[in-house]
Amino acid sequence: MTVGTLDKPIELVQGAAAPASTAFQRRQSFAYLGPVEWDNMGNIAYGLWIHVAPGNDWRFEDIQARGAVSLSLDDVTAPLSVIKPPALARAPYQPVASWGETAYFGVDLELLKRMAASGKIGLDVKAGDSVVHFAAGPDAHETLTRYLHARGY
Repeated sequence: MTVGTLDKPIELVQGAAAPASTAFQRRQSFAYLGPVEWDNMGNIAYGLWIHVAPGNDWRFEDIQARGAVSLSLDDVTAPLSVIKPPALARAPYQPVASWGETAYFGVDLELLKRMAASGKIGLDVKAGDSVVHFAAGPDAHETLTRYLHARGY
């Protein structure tokens, strides 16, 4: 099986920054995502690797729980469903923070193309009664476009 990934996952930063007076006392949360293509002798499947690293500002729910994570593209929400990735000797991406939580979500080629074409990519993660929004930087569009071109799309 061949696996297609980015060199490193895309980092998303928390949308609401801490007040300047407390910023030095708090470690802000981060999220990371990376597309994965699994090619098993021509049978191609796609997934989205997501890693959430909470700071001391939030406690996240189990990101594998139904509805715990959603993807937003240009302010339109795309539902995500947890999948079990193929068993490999080495994971497509390595967790960024040892205390973080990682899950794989099913996507198709059309959703990956929508992500690459989006001006804004975000993740919403449940944290108790709240939802924490993470946003990708402006280079995410270009990174995903290069990824798809490398896959022949």
